[in-house]
Amino acid sequence: MKLYVEGGGESKALKTACRAGFSEFLSKAGLKGKMPRIVACGSREDAFDSFCTAINQGDCACLLVDSEDAVATKHQQGKPEQWQPWEHLKQCDNWEKPESATDQECHLMVQCMEAWFMADCKATAIFFARGFEENRLPAATRPIESISKQELYDALKNATQNCQKGRYDKGSHSFKLLAMLDPANVQTASPWAKRLIDTLKKQMK
Repeated sequence: MKLYVEGGGESKALKTACRAGFSEFLSKAGLKGKMPRIVACGSREDAFDSFCTAINQGDCACLLVDSEDAVATKHQQGKPEQWQPWEHLKQCDNWEKPESATDQECHLMVQCMEAWFMADCKATAIFFARGFEENRLPAATRPIESISKQELYDALKNATQNCQKGRYDKGSHSFKLLAMLDPANVQTASPWAKRLIDTLKKQMK
């Protein structure tokens, strides 16, 4: 099974880093030895197009993209397997669900991957080391999926402004940091991340 992921930009090096980061994260989440093939697609549009092509060819595939915005309550009611990510993407991006695709093959990072870093502040602080100002991040009591994409980016840049590694930069830092996260912490804080991992475990048996 292939997992088409938003991320990696246009460069070969970034796509390699993206695959490595997600592979390490999912392996630690309990998928070691039964991993999907990670396909780093760059933009969210490229990820969607690549997923659609795979599904239309009859391939086994899943899509993983940022939600870009909060997911409406009506699209995440009942059990996680009943949630409606395609309805959210229709509203957000005007994407039409491929006829043969299901909601179980569509997954969201809510509201973007950087929210996962808020779920494991210890790993984030260790990664950036000296100069990291954890108190510049959103309060730990806030649900991470309620924090807007722009607020997440601004908080990470503010918290890292005095770090030797420099201010947070998605290309330079995000996938290396992803590999350091504790998936248990991320799943506890992010119901959508837990849905992704639970679904992959079922599909990769």
